[in-house]
Amino acid sequence: MNLRSEKWFARKGKDGFIYRAWMKNQGIPDDEFTGKPVIGICNTWSELTPCNAHFRELAESVKRGVLEAGGLPVEFPVMSLGETLIKPTAMLYRNLMSMTVEESIRANPLDGVVLLVGCDKTTPASVMGACSVNLPMIAVSGGAMLTGKHQGRNLGTSDLWRFDAENKSGKLTAEEFRMIEGAMCRSRGHCAVMGTASTMACMIEALGITLPENAAIPAADSRRKVLAQLSGRRIVDMVKEDVKPSDIMTRELFENAVKINAAIGGSTNFMIHLMAIAGRLGVPLTLRDFDHLAKDIPLLANLEPSGKYFMEDFYYAGGLPAVIKELLPHLHGTVRTVSGQTVVENNQNAQCYNRDVIASLDKPFQQKAGTAVVYGNLCKDGAVIKPSAASPHLMKHRGQAVVFETIEDYHERINDPDLDVTEDHILVLKNVGPKGYPGMPEVGNMQLPAKLLQRGITDMIRISDGRMSGTAFGTTFLHVSPESAAGGVLALVREGDWIEVDVEERRLHLDVSDEELEKRRETWKPLPEPTDRGYVKMFLDYVQQAHKGMDLDFLQGSSGSEVTRDSH
Repeated sequence: MNLRSEKWFARKGKDGFIYRAWMKNQGIPDDEFTGKPVIGICNTWSELTPCNAHFRELAESVKRGVLEAGGLPVEFPVMSLGETLIKPTAMLYRNLMSMTVEESIRANPLDGVVLLVGCDKTTPASVMGACSVNLPMIAVSGGAMLTGKHQGRNLGTSDLWRFDAENKSGKLTAEEFRMIEGAMCRSRGHCAVMGTASTMACMIEALGITLPENAAIPAADSRRKVLAQLSGRRIVDMVKEDVKPSDIMTRELFENAVKINAAIGGSTNFMIHLMAIAGRLGVPLTLRDFDHLAKDIPLLANLEPSGKYFMEDFYYAGGLPAVIKELLPHLHGTVRTVSGQTVVENNQNAQCYNRDVIASLDKPFQQKAGTAVVYGNLCKDGAVIKPSAASPHLMKHRGQAVVFETIEDYHERINDPDLDVTEDHILVLKNVGPKGYPGMPEVGNMQLPAKLLQRGITDMIRISDGRMSGTAFGTTFLHVSPESAAGGVLALVREGDWIEVDVEERRLHLDVSDEELEKRRETWKPLPEPTDRGYVKMFLDYVQQAHKGMDLDFLQGSSGSEVTRDSH
């Protein structure tokens, strides 16, 4: 077995001396470097990433597995992204984090790597970076938190939007709001609903780069540690078998992931992250693929925000394997995964223990639930909507635009009692896309005007070039591309313009003539860039639009694992 790490530790002379000597100051003897795969544990632990705050403990389980299988585990930190704390948005730094993962793996004497991932962006960023190096890799998610409990009611992050609306409308006092705050996040782990973090956990299981059951085991459940230990064992065998991401993550598994995401009612953020991962591997994937691959897939998971249950319930009902088993007639079943088995072999014995949580193909919760991709003069390169989280009566609608030029403009005017808005209007938010914010924040599910909330209105159409939290819901058209800051037609929308939406026909149209749009374009000016230095400047200069996955254009593809020069 030829090990990459031997190019460091098997060296003779001063270079080998240096590489080994400084590892020995940790108490590691010579024989640990001889013929043993060195396994990196890429840890996204951080106290600023609360979802991942238990990862030091999880890493210990991985280490035990690596040692049992005859490998040498070495844990290392990378940039971590906490969705709940980072401003202006963690998405701004996903690509930067992927660079820290990629370069940390490539530059060090590693034969394989275990990715510890959890909070939203830590999963795609870690996978993107690892794919660009293409060493044997397996991922372990941190798991969702236990379901929140308050006054006999189950709670999850999706309920935040409802409670906030009730607070603003006067139905919920500030004291009650604060009490709920302490009851929602009652254990370690990421959001308890099918938000983006859980969607990402399902995505990597669907992509075949985790062991079965990874997606749904709660963070506080001891079986999460068991899976981590088994993953530590498996990565050592993967190194011996030379199983790399490019061997596993083929077009077939990307197609599976799109269909599985539709069946679980996964986050719209899934699309941007999956396309970015595909771009690192050179797998052809476009926005239109998400529509045609998932258009006939029914909703099988009754989980918030599309349904009523939580990730803890999902696991007890059978988890993702139970969903995949139902979907096998629609999936590529013979492709292999990191377990060493095929998709069919991984999931054919899965059982569903609660049909109110996981439906059958014969009796789904909703037909054709996949994320819809719409086109029109307002979004030449596409926009997306999540039908399972939208209101059916708004899926075909014509209304006048209420326009907010920036997020500050929105916050300043949305609750003005004099704002000319009814439930039939369409809220339009500009300059919250990749370049416009920058970083494309999760503000697309704009809260409704207070005066409408007070009347009991709970939904209306919203359009933006931003994203929506995977925990959120509503009839929201997102990821409008090209974005307004890049000169897309969204930038030219004015107050009172008529907009037509027809999800069934996949249409989003601004009822303004081409001639009038050209006149408007002559006077349009982009907002000034927020900075002229640092990473944010690099992001603004090289970020791709949403329909391409929002990666930096020069990061597409792979640089491989070869390092030809020494450091001494």
